[in-house]
Amino acid sequence: MEFSAEGPKAIPLWVNGHAYLTVADGFYDVVDPASGEAIYRVPLCGADEAAEVVGAARAAQPAWAALTVEARQACLDALAERLDGYAGHFAKLLRKETGFSEAAAQAEVAAALAALRGSAVGEAGVVAVVVDATHPLAGFAEAAAEALRGGATVVVKPSPKAPSAAYALCELSARAEWPAGVLNLMQGDTAAIQGLCAAAIDRLVYAGEPVLGAQVGALAAAAGKPWAMQGA
Repeated sequence: MEFSAEGPKAIPLWVNGHAYLTVADGFYDVVDPASGEAIYRVPLCGADEAAEVVGAARAAQPAWAALTVEARQACLDALAERLDGYAGHFAKLLRKETGFSEAAAQAEVAAALAALRGSAVGEAGVVAVVVDATHPLAGFAEAAAEALRGGATVVVKPSPKAPSAAYALCELSARAEWPAGVLNLMQGDTAAIQGLCAAAIDRLVYAGEPVLGAQVGALAAAAGKPWAMQGA
């Protein structure tokens, strides 16, 4: 991350295969729990950004679903190979944002690798994946991989407390030559979730603590969107 005189720079969105910059009304400071230092920040996005990112996922979905399960798994395997090669970097990102021990951070990366190399197959469509800060990489990988394997395209909304590992995994998907728009990322908090629920997603999957999951589910239900907790 680069820093400026105004403070840490923002982690952008990931839309249609590349970083996507947006002018948000506000930002959330990502804080190192060990030092209390703001290490970077994320834009607090809403309905406009949700429409943009979901539109990219919707446009990419038919071609992705037309691939065989084996071809989609080959993409997931290629992403896993690159994640494995950067395992130490990802563990460092996780430790910095969450306060994980080295062992816990390594276990988080290992769980993400296992999910990408797994076999569970979900349903096609456009899926929003909302992840809390308890398992910011593994929770994302577990929910997204199942959906992707089944022919869905994905928009992930990571926790603003721990967004960088999810963003870095999206960046790696481009290096693994994934089709643009298959994997996308939107930053933000409650307004971002409401924006996703108001956009053209087919369902929402939440990965994290059940208490927050119930709140996320209430937002989805209010918008008439099917939703589920990962692993429930």
